[in-house]
Order: sequence, then structure tokens, then C-alpha cells
Amino acid sequence: MNLKEIAKLAGVSTATVSNVLNGNNHKVSEETRKRIENIIKENNYKPNAVARSLAKKESKIIGLSVPYLGKDEDFFTNPYNAHIIAALEKCVRNNDYYLMLRGVGDPRDIITLLSSWNVDGAFFLGIYEEEAKEIKEQIDVPMVFIDTYAPGEKIVNVGIEDYRGGYLSAKYLIGKGHKNIALVTPKVDEEGVIKERFKGFSDACKESNIELPKKRIFISDTTYKNAMEIGQDIAFSGDEITAVATMSDVVAFGVVEGLKQCGKSVPNDISIIGFDNLPDCEFMTPKITSVAQDYEEKAKKASEYLFRMIDGEKDLAVDERLPIRVVERQSVRNLAELV
Repeated sequence: MNLKEIAKLAGVSTATVSNVLNGNNHKVSEETRKRIENIIKENNYKPNAVARSLAKKESKIIGLSVPYLGKDEDFFTNPYNAHIIAALEKCVRNNDYYLMLRGVGDPRDIITLLSSWNVDGAFFLGIYEEEAKEIKEQIDVPMVFIDTYAPGEKIVNVGIEDYRGGYLSAKYLIGKGHKNIALVTPKVDEEGVIKERFKGFSDACKESNIELPKKRIFISDTTYKNAMEIGQDIAFSGDEITAVATMSDVVAFGVVEGLKQCGKSVPNDISIIGFDNLPDCEFMTPKITSVAQDYEEKAKKASEYLFRMIDGEKDLAVDERLPIRVVERQSVRNLAELV
């Protein structure tokens, strides 16, 4: 069964059948549409999606690149990825498109793949400026970057107030009477999300005359296992640390477990604050206080910009930073009440 055979059975032109298949029902009468749909259903006809996409010069596919994944890692090693991917997929699906995921070590590895696929647009999660520049130069499709700092590039980016997030994290602990504060963070090197959060945290400490010596800055990647080991290191550090700030919730979860394994109670012995406000914060014991971002709003904004570009606004350039806040739960002890 093909388009011509359906048209012959329905007594219409192939253009009319094509309009029904492509959802252009305003060009076809209700009676004709139903007749064509019944023929398609009775003959179990499956249109060739590739041929249709080539004919319409669109694929209805949106690419999503998840960067910095090791060979043995998956999308969900970091729970943040799981939530932002889910939010983006819902927005893409609600616009009648499909989301194609690809994990890469180097974000530039996606260039060849997206160049060969007939994608209508693409999202890129959290990459650096030079990578964004190279991708923008070599891929000619609408694209939106998420959590990307590239002030020198004319791109569309949607992120959060990372500097303010780090600042609020420190200020919250200080406001609860904590002075001996440790920070667990990935390496702070290139401009980006982590550096902005670190700057905010450091500035808040300086502003309040709180020392943040190197011995209280613990380096960990964003994995539960490594964070758990850091929790053990903090427990046996011999330092009088009363509170720990982290750059992500999954690290906070790991640190809590490491502290517990070493006989430390959260928050009675050591308090902790996370970052991202994953739903999992509610399932921990104690429930984790966290700097919250809105995944749904971030995905909504990113999708809105992408579809505006797909619809013709090709020269769109935006750097939007969404607000954040602290969600207070049970993991931070208020030492100020004891004074």
C-alpha cells in the first residue's frame, strides 16, 4: 500500500492524502478526511517517516547533548540530568516533536552526529564557552544552550543565578550561626556554573568575616560514591567543622552518608546544605535543605526560545538567568539559638 493506492481507493488526489497524513486537515473536508483515515486504518498503512521528513524538510526531531559522560556513565549518574531531561522531553513532546538523546565525553563530538541527522533544533547542557563557539560555528540549526557561560558569543542560553545561589548557600549557614564552614565542590577552573557558585560562596564568607581556608575546601566530582568518601574525610579531619555546603544535592546525599558511617549525626554534629532541590531531598533522613532551582521553568524557557528560532527568529540572542531560593528542611542546625 502506498500513497497512490490510497488516493485511488478514496477517489482523491495524492496531495489530498498527503494533507491528511501531515495533519493539514483544514485543506480537506471532514467527510474526505474520515474516508482516507478509514482506508489507512483498514490497510494498516504506516507512512515512511524519513520520506515525509525529507519532503517537508523537517524531521520533528530535537537533539539533546548531555556532555562530559565517561565511557561507563549513563545519563542518570547525575540525578540533575534525569530531571532536566524529563522536563525538556515533556516540553518537546507537547510541541509535537521528538527528543533524541546523545551522551558525549567532549561536547564537540556531537557536531558530526547532528550534521548527519536531519534535526530541526538542538539543546546543549552545561558546556564551556570555547565549545559553544565551535558548535555554533559548525552546526547550522536552531540551538539553545542550558547552564552555559559564553559572554563573548551570540547564543541563546537559559541558566540560573549561580552566583546568587552560592552566595545564599553561605549566607544561610552563617545566618544560622555557623562559622566553621566547609565547602565540597568540583574543581574550580574554567568560567562556568561551578566557578560562579564558588565566587558567590566566597564573597558571602568574606562579607561576613568568615574564613574559608584551603583545608576546608574539599574537591569531589558529582557522584554519590566520591562524595561519601569526602564525608568520611570531613568526619576524621580533626577540624571543628559545624556545617558543610555542597554544589549539588547528590554530593550532599553522599556526604551525609559518609558522615553517618563515621558516627556523625546530621544536623546535630554537622549541618549540610545541598544545591538543586531534587525531589530526593524529601526522601532523605534528615530531609535536606537545598538551594532550589525550577527545572520545569528552565525547560519551558529553553523550549520557548528554541521553537521561536525554529519558527523564524534565527538571530535570537538571549542570556536568561532564572531566580533561585533556599528551601529549608531539617539538615541545618540553628546554632544562633544556642548563643
